[in-house]
Amino acid sequence: MTEKPFRPEGGRQHVVVIGSGFGGLFATKFLKNADVDVTVIDRTNHHLFQPLLYQVATGILSSGEIAPSTRQILKDQDNAHVVKGEVMDIDAERQVVITRLGNFEREYEYDYLIVAAGAGQSYFGNDHFAQYAPGMKTIDDAHEIRARIVGAFERAELTNDPKERERLLTFVVVGAGPTGVELAGQLAEMSHRTLRGHYSNIDPSQAKIVLLDGAPQVLPPFGKRLGRNAQRQLEKLGVTVKLNSIVTDITEDSVTYKSTQDDSTETIPSYCKIWSAGVAASPLGKLLADQAGAELDRAGRVMVNNDLTIGTYNNVFVIGDMMNYNNLPGVAQVAIQAGEFVADQIQKEVENPSTVREPFEYFDKGSMATVSRFSAVVKLGKVEVTGFIGWVLWLAVHLMFLVGFRNRLVSAVSWGLNVLSRNRWQLTTTRHQLHSRNALKKLDAALGDSQSVIEVDETRQFQGK
Repeated sequence: MTEKPFRPEGGRQHVVVIGSGFGGLFATKFLKNADVDVTVIDRTNHHLFQPLLYQVATGILSSGEIAPSTRQILKDQDNAHVVKGEVMDIDAERQVVITRLGNFEREYEYDYLIVAAGAGQSYFGNDHFAQYAPGMKTIDDAHEIRARIVGAFERAELTNDPKERERLLTFVVVGAGPTGVELAGQLAEMSHRTLRGHYSNIDPSQAKIVLLDGAPQVLPPFGKRLGRNAQRQLEKLGVTVKLNSIVTDITEDSVTYKSTQDDSTETIPSYCKIWSAGVAASPLGKLLADQAGAELDRAGRVMVNNDLTIGTYNNVFVIGDMMNYNNLPGVAQVAIQAGEFVADQIQKEVENPSTVREPFEYFDKGSMATVSRFSAVVKLGKVEVTGFIGWVLWLAVHLMFLVGFRNRLVSAVSWGLNVLSRNRWQLTTTRHQLHSRNALKKLDAALGDSQSVIEVDETRQFQGK
């Protein structure tokens, strides 16, 4: 570790941003013309458009289209400096952030700190479910899920056992929020449309897709009408929707759930299980909350002040999926607006230290989710749109928020081809993607780097192959 914490030369105020998701990236870009230096610290080297991860998992888009390099995005912003590293500690009293990359540790001194480290998957205390039902929060997760999906069809092609084939062709998605609904819809389209004629011994359209949720309706935040509409569309695609159903166990071979209506229990034999039922904020939230005397909610989000600072630390902002402010949802728009808000407060304060801060006000621009080609549900205030018009709105909004002209163009072309052709060109899998979760953990521990890039041969060695 360096003897003296790092800060840029020149004497300007130093803003450290943790995380390059929507909140961190938009805050950084907003500060482009401010008289400050910005250091962005992230454990990955990319900005992830998380709402489209399911399209990587189901072969519509490639990872590069939704995860451009953070350095490339900010290359023309002279006052921004990008650092790859895991944040190991934050000392709010000393105003330093401590990072590690491999065996290299470094301290960064800040005048303002914006913490936007996002959230991971929550299994509600059943973390052992992750081994058999991965969540979808990272590019690695999407690649692993794609490998499991494709692997299920490949194994079903080889077996002559009818029961085993049925298990292999049963896909269970846990969680009927936007991600779960979109995943279930795409799995149905893949089995009924994309993979038709690809196999000699199986009929992919015989695949069974089950969507489980403990709530009484699909897409609860969207309201009853849109929830019913989405459920009807899913069922029309052949998806079995089971509501009021709480998962009690997940094994390598099956999913067990309990009905909240009659306490009955059922086990579904299944090879491929995907978890999209909950999120847990980054543990950095608790680390800061303990120092500031702030409270956390059940998801580990920090209860922030009305200017999005934490406790008595008026130079530490917590935004995005890590913050709880008036129970706002953990969606991209909340993170974007919060990022721009805190950046604006910082810029005004740097220009005029006597500036009085304003409270954060969120403008709800609506919610949307696709169900299948030509079908989406959109909620814009009191206006509710479904079907083809909703799908067009969904396309337009997601194209607008993708970063970079090339990514917008390539994604638009990919979506267009998906409409015109039943083929998907991103269904390639590699040997290390399937069942690599434990190997990754072992490799991370050995290298001391949770974001190591692994090669196929290295992964196979850690798997004992």
